Amino acid sequence: MPDTTPSPAALDKPQGCTNLRLRQLMRRLDQHYDREVGAAGLRTTQYSLLSHIVRLEPVAPGELARAMKMQPSTLTRNLQPLVAAGWVAVGAGPDSRSRSITSTPDGRAKRAEAQRRWKVAQLALNAQLGTQRVVQLHALIDECMDLLAPAAPDLEASDV
Repeated sequence: MPDTTPSPAALDKPQGCTNLRLRQLMRRLDQHYDREVGAAGLRTTQYSLLSHIVRLEPVAPGELARAMKMQPSTLTRNLQPLVAAGWVAVGAGPDSRSRSITSTPDGRAKRAEAQRRWKVAQLALNAQLGTQRVVQLHALIDECMDLLAPAAPDLEASDV
């Protein structure tokens, strides 16, 4: 049977597609958080959106889209289930041409419930990976985001 141990020189070079590896990691992380946050009746993307609204409200749609680094059309599509559930309200803004997004009392309660579930997921991930590894991962992600930002400023605006 051939030896599949990578040579020392191979360890200094990236192996495979970075995009694929990150997507695989994200799928596992999504599944991990979705198991907990889903028990509160929200997907993690909905929890994130509801949390941003609670933190920024009242907030104009454009401001919310910028804060979340997403396209306005994506924001509109992602808001629909939250509005339909009665967790978010979209009303008139400060002038006749603008709108304002706020959470409802039910939305704030739903966010609090989901936040408790998110914390359980986060603590479990910290335990599974090790707190130091999570701290290092966060630092590496932040560093990579900073390094990639000048080269591709428009990518974040369309990413969701």
